[in-house]
Amino acid sequence: MSEPQPVTDAWMQHPTPGFLQHPMFASLLRWTRQSAPAEVPVAMTVGAMQAAGVKRALVSAWWGPTGPILSNDDVAAIVRAAPDLFVGVASVDLGRPMEAVRELRRAVGELGFRGLRVLPWLWNAPPNDRRYYPLYVACIELGVPFCLQVGHTGPLCPSEPGRPIPYLDQVALDFPELTIVGGHIGYPWTAEMISLATKYENVYIDTSAYKPKRYPPELVQYLRGHGRRKVLFGSNYPMLMPGACLAELDALELDDEARRLFLHDNAARVFGLSPAGGTR
Repeated sequence: MSEPQPVTDAWMQHPTPGFLQHPMFASLLRWTRQSAPAEVPVAMTVGAMQAAGVKRALVSAWWGPTGPILSNDDVAAIVRAAPDLFVGVASVDLGRPMEAVRELRRAVGELGFRGLRVLPWLWNAPPNDRRYYPLYVACIELGVPFCLQVGHTGPLCPSEPGRPIPYLDQVALDFPELTIVGGHIGYPWTAEMISLATKYENVYIDTSAYKPKRYPPELVQYLRGHGRRKVLFGSNYPMLMPGACLAELDALELDDEARRLFLHDNAARVFGLSPAGGTR
């Protein structure tokens, strides 16, 4: 009997009490008809990943203008609780660029994180804002990808910073060595995101926050065809359970190679993950 397909979740977060209760998520809870629990044990998150067959999960920190919402040290503690499963992704204070660079260096060098994630809508600042640029240089020097949200904003904040063209297009032009992962597929500008992933060698898309049956047709076509090395699976847990996303995978009608690349190999390459845990 063949081994099950390994799965890497490129975007999830473990919801601490402060994260769960943050008022910016009220609209998302309303849409999904959920209520925020008082606390989610790390073991519950581990169980959700294991039940879905997820072998590696990129667990993200969050930082906004008011400070850390889910701190890098919080994420480091989560990683320590299940080091064979979780891999940390840092977030930093965009409003203080040099402190942000120092914090990114600490997160990668001391905590072992494998990426940086900044959410443009949290800052109302598209990714070609000058405050990001020292961080792009640091990501290149540290050999880690820059991850961001692209597309419309679920919380009640402006969506314009998430538009791929012209903002992310300019970043990719200015920093050809920077690896960029645009999460949340870019809807309603998915075609723009696909065009950037096609145009630039180091630009990728992750599918977090969408179940496969909701992927736009142009993304499915790209994933089946010449974009099979450019798309990463993501759930955005706890907004979506990875098992619920993976249960709809067959609807994409991927061939074996496209399925393997999408579920694991692309993320392993982009984030520098070793097959048996740890990092390269």
